[in-house]
Amino acid sequence: MKRPAPRLAAGISIGLLALLILSSIFAPLIAPYDPLKIDMKNRLAHADRLHLLGTDVLGRDVFSRILYGGRMSILLAMAATILAMFTGLVIGVISGYAGGKIDLFITNITCIFQGLPGTSMMIAISAMLGPGIRSLLTALVINSWSGFSRIVRGEVIKLREERYIESARSFGAGSFRIVLRYLLPNMAEHIIVLCATRIGSMILSIASLSFLGLGIQPPAPDWGVMVSDARTYFRSAPLLFIAPGFCIAVVSFGVNYAGELLREYFDVHKNTRSYD
Repeated sequence: MKRPAPRLAAGISIGLLALLILSSIFAPLIAPYDPLKIDMKNRLAHADRLHLLGTDVLGRDVFSRILYGGRMSILLAMAATILAMFTGLVIGVISGYAGGKIDLFITNITCIFQGLPGTSMMIAISAMLGPGIRSLLTALVINSWSGFSRIVRGEVIKLREERYIESARSFGAGSFRIVLRYLLPNMAEHIIVLCATRIGSMILSIASLSFLGLGIQPPAPDWGVMVSDARTYFRSAPLLFIAPGFCIAVVSFGVNYAGELLREYFDVHKNTRSYD
């Protein structure tokens, strides 16, 4: 009796997430206006049939900027997740498979990075490198790789003592072949779920840095930038703040729910295979 509500929330969130992703992909076909076009005669216009979500302080169509902003935010979140996962995967595999002093050294470095306050470190890195997409990605990867590395290391330590790994060694398989042929395929399910759940936190981090002026820079359409620009006009034009904030929340919740569904799917199939 306790499951329908979460399932319903998950379905709604994932449905809205899919709608946002598709709308962002086809933004050039859907958006009624150029997201960068300034029209001072229609600044801060209320929502109507010409401007579905109104216009901002420069007269730019909010609906069009929402669509194009989704492309930027989602693509950057996926790119940052993939880069952080690749970095953590390489370091975690080396640490878990090598063991000994190498494992101890890498584990200590990982613990240092995990002990640092994430938001403060991202702000510091972005401030040192200067605002922009490159510094944003660098800050996100540096802040996130240690979490991936720790999980991958644990999986490698658990798998490296399995019988099929020992058999591969006895037949003369090298470490590189064992990692590519046996370890990575058996960790694939965990990696997919981990990536899916981390994209949501990446979206929030990108929006936070852009909100502080350290991420994507105006006039590029971005949800975090739009929220930051709307602070002054929250009372007179609340949609400027609500629309991008709602999109950030939908993507974050939708991705997390999708990750949980993937986790349940893989767990069910794993249990099914264990009974076969």
